[in-house]
Amino acid sequence: MIVDIIKLAGGKVLAALYWFGGWPAAVLLVLAGLYLTVRSGFLAQRRLFPVFRLTLGSLFKSGRGRKHAASGDISPFQALTTALAATVGTGNIAGVATAITLGGPGAIFWMWVSAFLGMTTKFAEIALAVRYRVRSSGKTFAGGPMYTLKYGLGRPGLGLAYAFFGATAAFGIGNMVQANSVASVLETAFGVTPLHSGILMALLVALVILGGIRRIGNITEKLVPLMALLYIGGALAVLILCYRNIGPALAEIVGSAFTGRAAAGGFAGAGVLQSIRYGITRGVFSNEAGLGSASIAHAAAATDHPVRQGLWGIVEVFIDTHVICTLTALVLLVSGAWTGPLEGASMTSAAFNFILPGTGNFIVATSLVLFAFSTLLSWSYYGEQCFEFILGGGRYFYRLLWTIGIIAGAVGGLRPVWALADSLNALMAVPNLIGLLGLNSLFLKLNREFWKK
Repeated sequence: MIVDIIKLAGGKVLAALYWFGGWPAAVLLVLAGLYLTVRSGFLAQRRLFPVFRLTLGSLFKSGRGRKHAASGDISPFQALTTALAATVGTGNIAGVATAITLGGPGAIFWMWVSAFLGMTTKFAEIALAVRYRVRSSGKTFAGGPMYTLKYGLGRPGLGLAYAFFGATAAFGIGNMVQANSVASVLETAFGVTPLHSGILMALLVALVILGGIRRIGNITEKLVPLMALLYIGGALAVLILCYRNIGPALAEIVGSAFTGRAAAGGFAGAGVLQSIRYGITRGVFSNEAGLGSASIAHAAAATDHPVRQGLWGIVEVFIDTHVICTLTALVLLVSGAWTGPLEGASMTSAAFNFILPGTGNFIVATSLVLFAFSTLLSWSYYGEQCFEFILGGGRYFYRLLWTIGIIAGAVGGLRPVWALADSLNALMAVPNLIGLLGLNSLFLKLNREFWKK
């Protein structure tokens, strides 16, 4: 009797989390992003070129963005690549395919909208995280929404809530989803069993995360540019070969965003509301704007002003969604793979391989492994920082749990894992957005100070 009650209650909780991770979370994130974007006078969009000059342009002037007369554990560029390692993951390969499967091509338009507004959201998250970062017990910088909520907003309870959700959500968005997608592609492309994939990934990740944020930063600054160039190069090759289909594909994205899409082939058909929901949720899963997670890495960067580091967040969202996710979507549409029976990363792999036989499978499989591996590294740090905020220690115990979670994710089912990730993302967003809205006046003040320099 008691067991039955527990099962019933657990099922209702999971159902409620899944519901909140859909429409409610999507609306909340869009409205918060819209508010911050309007309040800042569309700063991220108006100053996009100066932002790129002050961030990526600085790599050619100050030695990969390392020095701005400030202390920190990693360089601004390493903070960017660590954050990009977390965001440029399976969301760009499997997540885009899932968005189109469930929401139709129009979902990509709403993914663009979420990124357009998310640039300001992430900008604010990072600036506030740097403003309220502290020295941890290990004499390294620690920051993120939990510290912003505790020291900035004066709400330590909300900080603990965020840390709990972050430490838990990391196993969904940054661990099991990544491991599951890699295992799926490796099994399809090379016949490797999910269990063997999971064990190998767990061992490789353990070798890196034992060195902490400095070792993670050293790895990601080399790995992220390499994996991005490989994937972008492959996608551009597909689009060049199918250039006649690019115009119709873009028209399909924009048109179905407002009209829905009738069923075609293996695609079940989607209405406008489905396009909006899955476009926004998959967009947030990919660029993580509104979750506050990336600010944990940026808080460790050496910078002389919170806003200077916040600018890297704008670049991060732009690269992740407007560049990489868009390329994935176009490949899926121009190849026609989106109407087939496959889903997730397997659909993307089939799309590349249809246009680039043999080579396409290799590009997607290699990119996915690199994307997921880098995401596993960054999110292990995010979850660990949240875990330490709660307990004041226990980092090695969390790292052990992390490696076990990789194996569990590799052998799990795809859709249940994605549903869990959406729900946990939504829980992270709530306290983070409360902090952003409560401190938006300070964010605007920091902006005015920086641009007057």
